[in-house]
Amino acid sequence: MKRFHVHVAVANLEQSIQFYSTFFDAAPTVTKEDYAKWMLDDPRINFAISTRGREPGLDHLGIQVEDADSLKEISMRLKKAQQPILEQEQTTCCYAKADKTWVHDPQGIAWESFHTTDIATTYGEDAELPGLPGAPVAQASACCAPESGKTSVPSVISENQPISISLTKKECKNS
Repeated sequence: MKRFHVHVAVANLEQSIQFYSTFFDAAPTVTKEDYAKWMLDDPRINFAISTRGREPGLDHLGIQVEDADSLKEISMRLKKAQQPILEQEQTTCCYAKADKTWVHDPQGIAWESFHTTDIATTYGEDAELPGLPGAPVAQASACCAPESGKTSVPSVISENQPISISLTKKECKNS
């Protein structure tokens, strides 16, 4: 079963925890000094907030899956969408270890598909990621949502040529 994921960057964590706890009629499942998460069943959502975003507002959307095969299925579909994707194995982000696939939709909204494999004691940290072949090196976030518009797409894309960037065993620095 899948769970919808929403991550919102907030200016004041305490105020936002109070608001969303009242709105959801539930306390956060996870609370850290810079992050909170609600794992709700009605609606079935993984709703997270943090003070770590670039600016307050929608940080990214996503789909949380329960196993590696479901993540692989989503990754294969995203490759067919002809958008640059970023695949990560056992990355540390949002106080969890996970395998992930990132993509930006045509409007620039970051989408994260992920399978959580363990908890982590650190939030994680952004890192520089390479651009696509033939494109300049771009700065993007490797722990959480890659920045929109920072990875350029080649001007000619063949329908049979998926675009992807893969990283394995990424280690994030303590924040």
